[in-house]
This record gives sequence, C-alpha cells and structure tokens, in this order.
Amino acid sequence: MADLTIPTDLLPADGRFGCGPSRVPQAAVDELVRLAPTVLGTSHRQAPVRAEVGRLRAGIRTLLKVPEGYEVLVTVGGATAFWDAAVFGLIERRSQHAVFGEFSGKFATAAAAAPWLEEPVVHRAEPGTRPDIVPVPDGVDVQALTHNETSTGVMQEPVRVDDALVLVDATSGAGGLPVDLTAVDVYYFSLQKGFAADGGLTVAVVSPRALERIARIAASDRYVPAFLDLATVVDNSRKDQTYNTPAIATVVLARAQVEAMLAAHGDLDGVVAQQRRKADHLYGWAQARPWATPFVTDPAARSLVVATVDLEGVDANEVSDVLRANGIVDTDAYRKLGRNQLRIGMFPAVPLADLEALTASIDHVVAALG
Repeated sequence: MADLTIPTDLLPADGRFGCGPSRVPQAAVDELVRLAPTVLGTSHRQAPVRAEVGRLRAGIRTLLKVPEGYEVLVTVGGATAFWDAAVFGLIERRSQHAVFGEFSGKFATAAAAAPWLEEPVVHRAEPGTRPDIVPVPDGVDVQALTHNETSTGVMQEPVRVDDALVLVDATSGAGGLPVDLTAVDVYYFSLQKGFAADGGLTVAVVSPRALERIARIAASDRYVPAFLDLATVVDNSRKDQTYNTPAIATVVLARAQVEAMLAAHGDLDGVVAQQRRKADHLYGWAQARPWATPFVTDPAARSLVVATVDLEGVDANEVSDVLRANGIVDTDAYRKLGRNQLRIGMFPAVPLADLEALTASIDHVVAALG
C-alpha cells in the first residue's frame, strides 16, 4: 500500500515531523546563504563569527528569560559530549539520575563509568511515565533531570528538592516547554530540535552556583580532558567563541530560529502557548479515534514538543511508509521502545496548520488501509 496517494489538498506544506533533527525553516537557510560569504570558511575567532555567536547567546537569554548572574555558554559537541563534560567538571562525588526513557538513562551510564565518582543513584520510571524528583537520604551533589524524554514523549518540570546542583537535559524541551530557570543550575541543550538547526553544538544556561563548582573542580587535581573542560567553555563563551572550531552553519541557523521565535511570540511564554495549541489538537485528535490512543496516559505528562500515539488494528509502520511515500517523513516510533505507534515532532518550527494537515492525512491513510 506504499503507493497509496494522499490527495494534495490534505498534505502539509512541509512534511518533516522528525523528533531529531527537526525541520529547518527555509527562511533560516536563506539567512545562512546570505551570510555565507562573510562567515563560512573564516576564522571563528574573528568579529563576523563572534557576532553570530553573540547574537545567539543574547537571543537565548531573552527568549528563556535567563536570571541575573546566570551565563549562556556555547560549546562544541552534542549532549553526549556534555554528559562526559559534566562527569568531569560538575559532579564532585555522586549524582542522582531521574530516568524514564532511553536518553535520560545515558547520563547515568556515563556517571557510572567514571572511576573517580561514587556509584550514581538511579531513580527509574517505566517508559510513558515520569519519576518523582526526590532527595537522597545520604546526599548527592548533582540531581540530573530531563525536561523532555524524546524517546517516549514525556515531559517533566524541573524542580529543586535539596542542595544539589540541578542539571537538566533540555535537548528536545528547550524553547518549547515552560521552565523556571531559578530552580535549575545547568539547563543544557543541543540545537537540532527546538532551535531548528543542525547538530554539533550545545548551549548551557549556567547559574552562579554551577559556575563556582566548575571553577573549583578545575582548580583541583582532577584530570579533565581539554575538549571536556568546562572552565575553558566558560572562558571562551564570555568572548563569544568556542575552544574548537564550531559548526558555524548551526550557529547561524539557530540564531535565526531564536530571533524568529522572539519576533513571532515575544518570549518563551508566547511560544509555549502556541505549543499547547498544537498539543491540544494532536492529542485531542488521537483521543477521538477508535484506533488511536496517546501513549502517555497522564495528560500533565504529555509532551508539548514530541507526541507519541499508539495505534490499534492498523500497522503503524505501514502508515509511516505510506506517509513517507507521500512526502511526510519521520513519523516512525522510537526503535528501541518497540511499540506500534507514531512519534511526531511538534517543535516550534512546525506550524499548527501542518499538524492539522498531518492528522487529516493519517485519517485518509488509515481509512484506505481498511
């Protein structure tokens, strides 16, 4: 049935609904083309590129309403590299990790592999649910949380429950979910999801407490590889540059997206309001179909940026194959979850009109498959 044709009037204007990377708006690509002769293939330590990094940092500060005294850092490498950097440069003795899916477990694995740290405390919840954030009786110095579990479509509000530094992996949540940064010490994210860019860079919003921790560990006798040295990240970010050559295209694309979000919505509150409208449509659509059910049963835990929908009586892989053949791509379930479901990216670059067209197209496909 992959040759089934969806009527043109049902199709979204843009068929990209992936959960990582997300779609990149054409306007951002046009901006990159405009700037290419100035910034591509040039030194990242000179004014043109540093100006782009500075605009990205300033835009994120405005969008996320970053508190006074917090700094916006930019570093080379994605979340995997930042987990290793945190193991070297932010955890002093022991961490606790709230794990509720594939990605929230990776930081815990990295901490467990570090011989200079004590065995981390791992607090797990089943996929599709989220764990309570709790203190540890004998103490930890880092609480490692995840704002949005990309593999399952579960979101969790970061909160502070003890004196530990609160580190939040916001890779797929930043820019689309509400957050009170005063409850967080390190809010870090890659740029290929909510900020509609390519991968390869991480932004971290860092509190004064975390900056002090970074400096203290850097001054100790702990070995830290140069690429993972957060003190170096702090020093370079204050100069609007990175230690290694960054993916300059990613900087420009993300900067363009941040500024487009600010122009369209004013601040994060405005973006979140639009995300709620999109989530209400998609989950409401699923609940109104006899063959579809939101995978996340708790409405409060259903992500505003990644939706997971179980299908019954119809093969989700076949639906995704037909959609792909018609130009609607990356609606497949997360492979390791092993469920008959669709996973749909609803990031800020995806307009409500395209989500409405997507659900109409799925209705058409399911009806045709019988």
